[in-house]
Amino acid sequence: MVTSFRGFTRFNQQKNSQMAVNSSSTSLPPNKSLLDVIKSLDGVSTEIVDRSKTIFFPGDPAERVYLIRRGAVRLSRVYETGEEITVALLRENSLFGVLSLLTGNRSDRFYHAVAFTRVELVAAPATSVRNAIEQDASVGLLLLQGLSSRVLQTETMIETLTHRDMSSRLASFLLVLCRDFGVPGEKGVTIDLRLSHQAIAEAIGSTRVTITRLLGELKSSSLLAIDRKKITIFDPIALAKRFN
Repeated sequence: MVTSFRGFTRFNQQKNSQMAVNSSSTSLPPNKSLLDVIKSLDGVSTEIVDRSKTIFFPGDPAERVYLIRRGAVRLSRVYETGEEITVALLRENSLFGVLSLLTGNRSDRFYHAVAFTRVELVAAPATSVRNAIEQDASVGLLLLQGLSSRVLQTETMIETLTHRDMSSRLASFLLVLCRDFGVPGEKGVTIDLRLSHQAIAEAIGSTRVTITRLLGELKSSSLLAIDRKKITIFDPIALAKRFN
């Protein structure tokens, strides 16, 4: 069974995050998570968004803050040339749509947010979130911890996209998915997402034809297997070494 691999240990990362929360337990609401806080705010709602559907576009009013309860969300930046670059692939318990909180007034969306899988979101008005922070500093600490995770996810995705060679870019992306969505098993680490070749291509700036070919090469090299759109990486270390 594969339980850990250098740079991509999902469970150690969660453990470290929990330790960070515990170290600040004197100022946090007892037994309250970020989800608990968001759900308790005035005007909160739950939204279900199907795969590939837009949550918000660049330029939309930044009036609500989102927390992912289930699924994955892709954040991307659209440039004047029409090119769209992925800046983060967010997992459960990730916070996004927080621009209005940072500016302190009405703002427009900077990113394009799309449901990478079918997602369940908890959405709260930005005004309610700001009021909660003003009333209880520990709420602000919870939000800061959530945003810190977002920054790390964005940095990882940027590193992935710096690879000019598409084979290396794909391998790096698969390792990111292993870290954030991987479930260790007897055969390796299975990415707990149903991924189409088109979705992968859009995430890393490639084409479906190229991704199909590259995944076929990785399968032929016995580095991964695909079953009903779920990818299993047999040995993440071997995959990383091959394209390092």
